[in-house]
Amino acid sequence: MLEYFLPRASSFAGSIDQLFDIITYLVMFWFTLTLAFFLYVVFRFRHKPGQKAQYITGETHRQKMAVEVPHYLILLCDLVILGYTFVVWHEVKIDMPEPDAEVRVVSQQWAWTFYHAGMDGELGTEDDIATINELHLKKDAQYTYHLESLDVMHSFSIPVFRLKQDAVPGRIIRGHFQPILEGEWDIQCAEMCGYGHGFMPARVIISSAEEYDAWVAENTPDHLKPDTAYAQNESEKKEASNNG
Repeated sequence: MLEYFLPRASSFAGSIDQLFDIITYLVMFWFTLTLAFFLYVVFRFRHKPGQKAQYITGETHRQKMAVEVPHYLILLCDLVILGYTFVVWHEVKIDMPEPDAEVRVVSQQWAWTFYHAGMDGELGTEDDIATINELHLKKDAQYTYHLESLDVMHSFSIPVFRLKQDAVPGRIIRGHFQPILEGEWDIQCAEMCGYGHGFMPARVIISSAEEYDAWVAENTPDHLKPDTAYAQNESEKKEASNNG
């Protein structure tokens, strides 16, 4: 149901949508049934002149069954929801696939800083690319993200991914996602973090492999590019210095 209003841009978005659908349809069923029964009772047993109300104790077998049967059926529906919730939780939070790439997400009042691996493909090295309020991802690549906060609690939320993860000061929280749809989508902070909370938007930009690699190359300084004449010259100087 959610996919009609919000695209599915991550590999686990469909599972979360299915969980929402199960909850929505079960709630709609019981709401409709309860409302229909309520209206039936209102009109069927409405007051009539000369008719006295009957006092019901709820002690007869029929009266007890009228309460217990719906009660147990609703509990059964709760177990169905709970069981599927564990399945989705394991997929989204517990199972950590082997990543193709990593990204560091740093939240602060009131901006997002994203650190992408440079041309060496390794996060945490000299050629990392830092961007403000723009997260660049490669379509179909499996990512592990490292989320942290520099000040207060924030919440890293990408609605099209069906992803929401709190950022807690003093902790680095790991998670994963796999973008499956090219385009530009909203990132938001979903935790009240001060008077500038509403002015903390960001964008996630999902590109094809070719476009993403071109973006990485464009944003990597020349002296950090392994295949440039500048880098080769620097490497030769360093080698000559070591030999000397």
